[in-house]
Amino acid sequence: MQRIASDIKTGQFHKVYLLYGKQDYLRRQYRDNLVKALTGGETTMNYTYYEGKNVSVTEVIDQAETLPFFADRRVIVVENTGWFKTSEDTFADYLEGVCDTTVMVCVESEINKRTRTYKAADKAGLCVEFDNPSEDDLRRWIWKKVAQENKKISDRALQVFIEMTGPDMDNMQKELEKLFCYCLEKEVIEVGDVETICTRQIADQVFNMINAMAEKKQRQAMDLYYDLLALKVPPARILALIVRQFNLLYQVKAMKGKGYDDKTIASHTGLGPWIVRKYVNQASRFQKEYLLQALEDCAKTDYAFKTGKITDVLGVELLLVQFSS
Repeated sequence: MQRIASDIKTGQFHKVYLLYGKQDYLRRQYRDNLVKALTGGETTMNYTYYEGKNVSVTEVIDQAETLPFFADRRVIVVENTGWFKTSEDTFADYLEGVCDTTVMVCVESEINKRTRTYKAADKAGLCVEFDNPSEDDLRRWIWKKVAQENKKISDRALQVFIEMTGPDMDNMQKELEKLFCYCLEKEVIEVGDVETICTRQIADQVFNMINAMAEKKQRQAMDLYYDLLALKVPPARILALIVRQFNLLYQVKAMKGKGYDDKTIASHTGLGPWIVRKYVNQASRFQKEYLLQALEDCAKTDYAFKTGKITDVLGVELLLVQFSS
């Protein structure tokens, strides 16, 4: 990210940029900043945008080979094509010799570094991954957003906000906007404000449900389940999240047992670095055998759903009772 910022500052641009990773918010932000710098803020006839799986490679290359009209460069953005996940060899061939008057900006959520397309982009230009930011980076970003509204946020409120709404920055942005509207007349945002107005992520609800199971708080686990049902979350979706949670806990426990640090665990599981600490703590409450058995029981319940032996609502209820007894 710093290298893109440096290119924008100096005006010295690569011929190819590949922006990829989990954070849609950051990808869009840097894409827009890059395009603005390349075009001078005027997306005219020398700027072309392509998006989707059905984009024609030939059309993109023909456009890239067209000389710019009364400008230094032609800017082409291709987004969400899938060419960097399953290699598009024709495009890879072109990236090896992009026209000197063209800058190609490629934006993808998922890529495969083993593809020819990725390797060609990496050789011809700059590939930048936008992964989940660190907790410190998120804190700085939120503080900046809060300061722009001439407000402050307590340290505890900030921590609760991150835990409830992160790590998706798009979701965090929406929740911040709700929080600012709610606290319109307040100078300092407190924990109560966050808990009142911000929507807790479904995955976080399931995390708390698993905590309740570990602590044998059956009533609390059931209340969390009924809250999710009231929000119209399908039981099958809840079961899938419970499976994901147990699977992550098993992975975290296994890696921690081998001496892996939190940063390594985060990179292997895709969890945010600050969330890993919560998972390590939760995993410590379970034996590996229990987690494996829980996964097996979830699979049996899923099969019972699909064969009509039990209703989905009752099936998840029975699992929660079993796990928290």
